[in-house]
Amino acid sequence: MSFKYTPNTLKKLEQLFEEARYRVRYEKGNFNSGFCVLEDRRIAVINRFLNVEGRINALIEILPTLVVNEEELSGEMQKWYRQLIENPGTEGSQSIQTQIDI
Repeated sequence: MSFKYTPNTLKKLEQLFEEARYRVRYEKGNFNSGFCVLEDRRIAVINRFLNVEGRINALIEILPTLVVNEEELSGEMQKWYRQLIENPGTEGSQSIQTQIDI
């Protein structure tokens, strides 16, 4: 099943980051890649001018670089996190092919 770029998917990704104890902030700034991760503060800063698809892609790109304690995640989020890490998909505007039910 294809991964859909919807506001609901974005909220689910934000919830995943929250359960992993990372804050997601949307800020104005000069970002080369559209985002910045402050490791010590556990904050992911995303360019606020990105559309929903850009925000989702940025969060998915950040996810493998984070230290996430899977035991702290809820059951559904653990499953979704593993699928995102194992099948990161493709970059850009192409749809990401994973086996995620939203």
